[in-house]
Amino acid sequence: MALWDRFKESAATMQTQLEAKKNDLKSGSFRDASMAMCALVAAADGTIDAAERQRVAQLIATNDVLKNFPADDLQRRFNAYLDKLTADFAFGKVSVLQDVAKAKKKPAEARAVIQIGIIIGGADGDFDKTEQALVREACFTLDLPPHEFDL
Repeated sequence: MALWDRFKESAATMQTQLEAKKNDLKSGSFRDASMAMCALVAAADGTIDAAERQRVAQLIATNDVLKNFPADDLQRRFNAYLDKLTADFAFGKVSVLQDVAKAKKKPAEARAVIQIGIIIGGADGDFDKTEQALVREACFTLDLPPHEFDL
């Protein structure tokens, strides 16, 4: 099986796992950490184009787990994280990873944040090395082993 096919299958499995835990993923820390993760992945290559913003907007609008929160609030948080990353990526990344770390106290939330990052990373058909590296870094931030997510 080709790497991309394995990834698509893995992303579908992750989405199913997220949906199964939907009722456990309602905290403000999960909301903030998931939007921070989306912004990190979207900004991974140093630029945020309209297509990346659209993919996240699509995820916010259609993901059953994220429907636990008002879409306009999620979009506002995502954009605020992007603003931090575009102003100064290195400094912004430190700040954004601190918000990713908010999910650390609840293992189910921490795993869900990583799964959302992987789903966003692969939404364009190419979960590239830079995106993978940022999700891997988020794993370390959340005290999760990257190999658990094939990273």
